[in-house]
Amino acid sequence: MTPIFFDSNHDDNTRLKNLYSGAIYVFSPTPSGIALQDFAAEFCKDYFQTQSPTTVQHELPVSEFIETLKRLKPEFIHHPSCKKLIADILSDLNCDQKTTYFDVPRIRTACAGDYLSSGLAYAFKPHRDTWYSTPMSQINWWMPIFPIGPDNGMAFHFDYWDRPIKNSSYQFNYQEWNQTGRKQAHNQGNVDKRVQSEALEEIKTEPATTLICEPGGLIVFSAAHLHSTIPNTSNETRISIDFRTVNESDVLGGAMNLDSESTGTTMMDYMRLCDLEHFPAGEIESHANSIPQPQFSSAKILNSDQ
Repeated sequence: MTPIFFDSNHDDNTRLKNLYSGAIYVFSPTPSGIALQDFAAEFCKDYFQTQSPTTVQHELPVSEFIETLKRLKPEFIHHPSCKKLIADILSDLNCDQKTTYFDVPRIRTACAGDYLSSGLAYAFKPHRDTWYSTPMSQINWWMPIFPIGPDNGMAFHFDYWDRPIKNSSYQFNYQEWNQTGRKQAHNQGNVDKRVQSEALEEIKTEPATTLICEPGGLIVFSAAHLHSTIPNTSNETRISIDFRTVNESDVLGGAMNLDSESTGTTMMDYMRLCDLEHFPAGEIESHANSIPQPQFSSAKILNSDQ
């Protein structure tokens, strides 16, 4: 059973303990959440030069849509207002100022139909974020910028929370990805050829759970949860924000590692809530050089089959 808490007032320690055990938290829009949502919505309107960024895909050729994303996404990530807006949200939800670290927020797009599903608008197949070199203690925070529905949201596959999956994460290294895969995002066209972690066995996508919150609300979950982008059968592009947190006291703990063998680390991406300082270089290096110890090793199974 996967508990889902709506607008819970749990303290940070209780919430983290539940998240590491598979719980999901859903929060209604708050003033700080709406502030980030409004900022992101205006950002999208300015760059796409329209009051309706969710339908602009029907007016632009794919090449122009991609060119806009190439400018919009990095400008948003590095805008100085984003750090303050994220810090306000986390503070309002009682995250510990001295032990909570967060990364920059990213705008994600999932276009309707088959307009664009690769590169800068990559449609993620069922995956765990822990397959991408994150610490097992990473928590994901996801916010819709514009209204979403069951036909263009995000799906959770709860049956796999405690079930290992054969996957290719043993081929993924975050530092190598930053040097190659991320830089190639804008050149992918309609078929994404970059090497990414993915399941190497059939995933039963049903039953699936889709949680809907209002723009400015939040869905919060462990990076170890299997989730995916729902095939967008609506008439509108889904545009959302996500960012991540790691608590300093849990960097060696967090959720159970069932099947992640990715190497490298994302630890250098996080900033402390109270002063925006990063983790010490020695700690980052230690994580980058550590060898993952999952309960289930895809690499060993595949090697034994050869």
